[in-house]
Formats: sequence, C-alpha cells, structure tokens
Amino acid sequence: MGLARDIDLALHLPLRYEDETRVTRLGDARHGDTVQVEGVVTDSQITLRPRRQLVVTLDDGTDTVHLRFFSFYPAHQKTLAVGQRVRARGELRGGFLGREMVHPSFRAVDEHTPLATSLTPVYPTSASLPQAYLRKAVASGLARAWLDEILPAEVLPAGLPPLQQALQFLHHPPPATSVLTLEDRTHPAWQRLKFEELLAQQLSQLQAQRERARLRAPPLPLERGGLHERLLAALPFQLTGAQRRVVEEIAHDLQRPQPMHRLLQGDVGSGKTVVAALAAAIAIGAGWQCALMAPTEILAEQHFRKLVGWLEPLGIVTAWLTGSQKGKARRESMAQVADGQAQLVVGTHAVIQDQVEFARLGLAIIDEQHRFGVAQRLALRSKMKPSAGEEPHLLMMSATPIPRTLAMTYYADLDVSTIDELPPGRTPIVTKVFADTRREAVIERIRHEVAQGRQVYWVCPLIEESEKLDLQNATATHQQLGEALPGHMVGLLHGRMPAAEKAAVMSLFAGGQMAVLVATTVIEVGVDVPNASLMVIEHAERFGLSQLHQLRGRVGRGAVASVCVLLYTTPLSDTGKARLKAMAETHDGFEIARRDLEIRGPGEFLGARQSGAPLLRFANLEEDIGLVRHARRAAALMLEHHVGAAQAHVQRWLGGKAEYLKA
Repeated sequence: MGLARDIDLALHLPLRYEDETRVTRLGDARHGDTVQVEGVVTDSQITLRPRRQLVVTLDDGTDTVHLRFFSFYPAHQKTLAVGQRVRARGELRGGFLGREMVHPSFRAVDEHTPLATSLTPVYPTSASLPQAYLRKAVASGLARAWLDEILPAEVLPAGLPPLQQALQFLHHPPPATSVLTLEDRTHPAWQRLKFEELLAQQLSQLQAQRERARLRAPPLPLERGGLHERLLAALPFQLTGAQRRVVEEIAHDLQRPQPMHRLLQGDVGSGKTVVAALAAAIAIGAGWQCALMAPTEILAEQHFRKLVGWLEPLGIVTAWLTGSQKGKARRESMAQVADGQAQLVVGTHAVIQDQVEFARLGLAIIDEQHRFGVAQRLALRSKMKPSAGEEPHLLMMSATPIPRTLAMTYYADLDVSTIDELPPGRTPIVTKVFADTRREAVIERIRHEVAQGRQVYWVCPLIEESEKLDLQNATATHQQLGEALPGHMVGLLHGRMPAAEKAAVMSLFAGGQMAVLVATTVIEVGVDVPNASLMVIEHAERFGLSQLHQLRGRVGRGAVASVCVLLYTTPLSDTGKARLKAMAETHDGFEIARRDLEIRGPGEFLGARQSGAPLLRFANLEEDIGLVRHARRAAALMLEHHVGAAQAHVQRWLGGKAEYLKA
C-alpha cells in the first residue's frame, strides 16, 4: 500500500469510524440501527440450509439476537461457544427466526472488559490486510513518527491545532465528536492536514520554479528582418490580437538566459500551430534547432504538413521522425538531426529515443502535453549536448484549458499563455443531443450534407466489440453508412491500421474525395478539414468532457454552419447526463474544463504529471480554494525567511516524490 515510513502510516487516515464506546441494550435497540451489544451465547450451531452457516444466539437479559456467519473458522466457533460472554457490533435486521446481525464484528469479553474511549477508525485497506492488523500498524507508526511542529506560527491559518494533536484526534476522535464534521472534512483537525498538504505541494512547485531560474539556456535573440518576421510576412492570414500577444510573451522568454517553461493553452481551433511555427522561427533564426513532439503520428503529420508549407519556402530544412519509420529513411533523418542540417524536427516520442542526437537543440515544443509522461518530458529536456551545461527552452501546448484552481496548484511552476479568441471566419457549432433510437434521422441528415458536397465525421469509441461493452463496432457502422450512401466514398480509420493505410485514408478525406470518415478517437486532435460540417459522436456518454470538446472542434473550421450530434445509449448515469448537458450548454473551453474538473477531479488534466506526485489526498481544489491561496502566500514567505523549515516540510510530505513535480 506504499506505507513505508512511520509518517506514511501516521498520514493514512480513516475512511469512517465505528462507535464502540457504548453498549446498547437489545431491548432498547431498533431495526436498522448499527449497535454494539454484549451478552452470553445460549446456542451455537452449524446449519447446512440454504447453505453452510454458523448461527449463534446471544442473550443480554433484555432480549436475544441471532449472529449469522457464512464464512467462519474453528477459532470463531471457539470464541462463540455456548456460555461465552461476547461483545458484537453490526446492523440489526429482522430475520426469519427473529432479529439478527449478519457477519457482525465480535470479540470475547468478561464483565470487567473496558469499553473503547474513542471512536474506532476504519482504514482504507487491501483485500488481504485485516483492519485489526492495520489499526495496530497505524497506531505504532503514529507513536513513533516525528511530528514536531515544523511550520512557523506566522504562516499557519488561525484556529488550527498543532499537527500532532490533529493527527491523534483524526485517528481516535472522542465519542462526543460530530461525525458530520469528520466526514465532510470541515473539522479544524482536517483543515490543518489539508493546509499542510497544500503547503508541501506549493513549496515543491515554487522550489522547482526557483531551481529552474538558476539553470542556463541559450538566449535566442530576435533580429530585425529575421526569420520570424519573414514568416509573418509570408503567412496567408493576419494573426489575431491574442496570437500576437502570446508570440510576444514567448519571444520575451526566449531572449533570457534561463530556460523558458511555458504552457500555451488555447481552445480548439484557436491557432496554436502558427504560434509554435513563429517560436520555432525565432530559435532557428538564432542558429539553433527546434524539436516539435506530438502524441500521435496523425497529429505529428498534420503539424509537419503545416510547418513545411510555411517554413520550407523560407529555406528551412525539416526532418520527420516517428516510430513507424524504418531502415534507410530513419537513418537519414537521424543523420540530418545529428549534424544540424535539419533545423526543425517534427515527430512522435521517437524524437526523444536514446539514439537520436541533436547538434544544437535550443527549443522543444510538446503538443497536447498532458498525453506525455513526466519521464518523456525529462528525456526531451536532456537532449542538449552534456558539455553545454544548458537545457533547451520548453513550450508545451494544450487545447484542454487548465481550470484556474489547477493552474494555482499543479501548474504553479509554469508560466501560462492563453489564446482566448478564435480566428475570424470560424462559424459557431450547434450541438444536438439525441438518444441512439434517432439513428435513422441522423443518417438522413448525413445524406443531406453529403448531397451538398460537404463532409462528415462519425466517431465510435472502440474498434472491435468486447463482450462487456455492447458497443456498435466501428466496422459495422462503416458498413451501415456505406450501404446507406451509395455513390459516396465512406472511409474507416482506427488505431490498429498500418501507418501507410491511415495516411492514405486521411489524405482522401482531406482532399475531399471521401464524403464520410468513420473513425475511433485517433482524429481527436489536430485534424483540419474546413469542408467538414457535421460530426456525429456515438456513445457520447462514454467520452470525457474535454475529449468531446476536442472532437467537436474538428468541425466549424470553414465558413459553413456546422453541427455536432451527440448520440447516447440509455440508461444514462448522472455523470453522463452532466457531461452531455455541459456540451449542449457551452462552447467555452474554460467553462468545459471547469465542469470537467467538477465531474472527474484533477487526475484527467494532469495526465502523467501525477506519476510519482500523488494527487491531493486530503484537500479538494474546488472546496478549499481559500486554503490554496493561503498556502501560496505561506510558501513564498517560507522560502524567503524559513528555508530549513520549508525543506523539512517538503521531505515530510513528499519524500523523494518532489522530483516529478519539476517536469
């Protein structure tokens, strides 16, 4: 369970509590109550009908109760033998033979056995680890753990107990404690723990940011009339105000001798690729190489095509590197990268494999950064020549905007640039939600669109049917649409197709020869076909909100009014309803990200950032925003005036896991 140190055991907090501080007389107990009773066993026997079970009768002098066990051991029978005095705790139910408890907890006692003086903790555990053992382990860990106060009084929010007292209280609350304040975590002891955790996380982020400020990176100066100005002049469109502002922020960072660590976020279709191209032009213009890495080959290829189209006429040599490249082509690409001939390298994570060497890597751009693991990002940063003692500037891009609360916590060490306006000429997308029973009407709408010369996406969640999920197989849908649209080309695209086949299908669709593309989510990001005006997402309830928003952004890229149809299968879960409602109500990526955080919690946004950096166990970003703000201020104050205390606090809470936060 990862509980390696005494402090880990001390911080392993109860899920809930049982009240074993009092005994209830059976005569006073009501059906449905969970109570602790004490009495003498008057009967104990194994019955075989309807299945083997141990039935024990307990009498406390005011009434009797049957204790029923479907799994039991000889030791249990010994403890529950006739004449034994037993204390049992469980839920009272009405049974065939009278009142009963099924599988209560129990132990042998005598008349003088004292009652518990505090509520009994029930800990999160794994199947093979009994509560009794875990309680002992936690109690001894709590007794041994070093829990002295580390934090100076001035950084603590008012009214919170010392850490040791808070932990003792949460493991063993006195009987009079309001269970509600324990369960909803509003009790001051809980607030103290949440604050400690948030402070550790803010400190490690701030330390990472300051350590990075001490690192060196090559300054990439802007030249008048340089490559980036020539690229701006050659572009067939004007940049939006937001794009210009973001390019300036990036250019300013690149001129400094510290590595840039910037996240560029912009909604689907806001024009992040051209910003990346301008950043690349600044690096290349200053005599350095630039690497652009995307999570899938399809996305990498989209970028490659766009960038080559913009940069090749300016004399820039671009290399292409992916996992599916083999033999001579791969060797040639790697040689171009190693001798510096290729000024721009585009590809998938093949770009960071050990055998790839760069002559002078000055800027690394990662698209859809949440899809890459921390280790992969660290590998990309280590691609500078070791002798240089420098690391490349890093620009990460994401079309899943990060909610403000996450930006303040998990991304506190990043500078964030936001493109918050769409290019002119983009049409708003109408979103419609239909049950799967309306499928025929949707196919009719497709006929209409295709007859007008427009193109359609149809997205399915899985490639082949699994017994568990009665999903309509992508191939079946492909066949059905092919039959419904005679005379029109209907293509199929999924993750298991060879790269060359995928590329052929995509080019037919992008070139307008193919009317309908049935695909799994490989088209989620970066596919740009302005003539596509209808997107149908089947089993929309199975997708995450940000994924639905990404998919919807594949249409509405031209001047034609576009529609996104979400097909769902009943019955819908509450989460499914909330997602579809959010999609129908808003197009704003930030609002969608906020709702996604509400529905799913932070795990989704961080992607692999949490490998090694656990998501907050105690604090809740939405509810505890006041504590987040306080922890931010406290972290800055401690790194200024109490450096030793800051180090000790991070070590106590994160141990060696702080490294991962620095990626």
